[in-house]
Amino acid sequence: MGNYTEFNRVSGLLLDTLDFDEDINVSVFETNIRVVGGLISAHLMSRDTGFQVSDNWPCEGPLLDLAEQAAKKILAAFDTKTGMPYGTVNLMYGVPKDETPVTCTAGVGTFIVEFGTLSRLTGNSIFENAAIKALEALWDRRSEIGLVGNHISVQSGKWTAIDGGIGAGIDSYFEYLVKGGLLLGNSRLLDMFNEYEKVIETFIKKDDWYMWVNMNKGTVTAPVFQSLEAFWPGLQSMVGKIDDAMKSLHNYYQVWQQLGFLPEFYNIIHGKVVDKRYGYPLRPELAESIMYLYRATKDPFLLQMGRDMLESIEKVAKTSCGYTSIKDVRTHKLDNRMESFFLSETTKYLYLLFDEDNKIHRTGGSGDVVQTNHGTCVVNAGGYIFNTEAHPIDIGALDCCKKQPAQDEIELAFKVFKNNKKRLHFLEQYANSDTHNSLSTVYNCSARPFHSRLSILGEMFEEEEIKIAKLPQNTCEDSTVTVTQP
Repeated sequence: MGNYTEFNRVSGLLLDTLDFDEDINVSVFETNIRVVGGLISAHLMSRDTGFQVSDNWPCEGPLLDLAEQAAKKILAAFDTKTGMPYGTVNLMYGVPKDETPVTCTAGVGTFIVEFGTLSRLTGNSIFENAAIKALEALWDRRSEIGLVGNHISVQSGKWTAIDGGIGAGIDSYFEYLVKGGLLLGNSRLLDMFNEYEKVIETFIKKDDWYMWVNMNKGTVTAPVFQSLEAFWPGLQSMVGKIDDAMKSLHNYYQVWQQLGFLPEFYNIIHGKVVDKRYGYPLRPELAESIMYLYRATKDPFLLQMGRDMLESIEKVAKTSCGYTSIKDVRTHKLDNRMESFFLSETTKYLYLLFDEDNKIHRTGGSGDVVQTNHGTCVVNAGGYIFNTEAHPIDIGALDCCKKQPAQDEIELAFKVFKNNKKRLHFLEQYANSDTHNSLSTVYNCSARPFHSRLSILGEMFEEEEIKIAKLPQNTCEDSTVTVTQP
């Protein structure tokens, strides 16, 4: 939005006052997505605002230092038998003695975006390794039919709540498999998501709605749509499932039209709000999916959806000193509370929906060259990944800083390719090919729109997809990439 004065004022305030040596208990999940994620994103944006940055930016900087301090404080939560983190830590003393070992699935699997970025920028692999270990622990504890439950003991590894779905308690786990895979170039995470998507389609999806089922049997336990689930069409757009995404989005939009807002729970069978779950705390998930799908399709009807959301919020939720949650979507009775995610996410996604020229939407045709102690890289070229609190992370910035040692990269490659004959066969064909331009041409062409590049990456190394993934003749060769020196 260009409000650099306010950005610099708040950044200076944080540097002057923020202290993580406090005897307070904090949510590990919330501290990660809001504090660590917010500080990393602010660090990556600071160079464009006139904020004083290090000569070795983005690999160093005061806001990045704060992010690392915060991450180190919550890292203590990962010291468990399974590698899955506790839900709470004390910033000064670590995990409280009486802390329950039970946490939700999302509370285990929502770290790889922030922790992976932190490791790539600082060169300290401890964060990314911890996040990956937690993800692998969840993966190893899938049911026989391939689903995960809602709550698990981080010490015993046993499920304590066996309802499976895509909503509350699980949602951002699936989200981070896709976003972490794309951000870090980790096809293992994308493979995990692809496997989950298959069983979700089999057991959870019913007529373009997604219900809650028993993770072991696949039988429906609650025919309910939760407003948190409205993120799913946006996630599907990132892996190229546009048609499926649009169908579900239209279902969710019909609920908005029916009530003026999305209730927390909506009974799909009876077409009405679930009792005592009829509030709308100005959640962002519907706006998020609308924005993603508009970038993917440019369907003008999606702009109308966004306009309807704006008008409902402006007409009903606006007060003299801000915007308030809707206490009851049936009567539009107001609450007296504005959640922070309304500003961080809901308004941001709606703003980006209508701001065609925002740099977030760049598709690789322009960028800024940055020189660091580790070499030259390009930032501000597009391809931003939003964390689950809508803090954008520039993929290009991760290539600016110290890479893993060659030995680590080789060991990682062996882990990724282990027991995957499709990938090994593809690499053998590629190595023996006379032309080695095809991989970068198909998968990294800057001429392709952002959503298209993400969709291809989501299906990378799938043998049949490689055969059919083709671009128009000379599309990449003829495209012009403009790079601007700072």
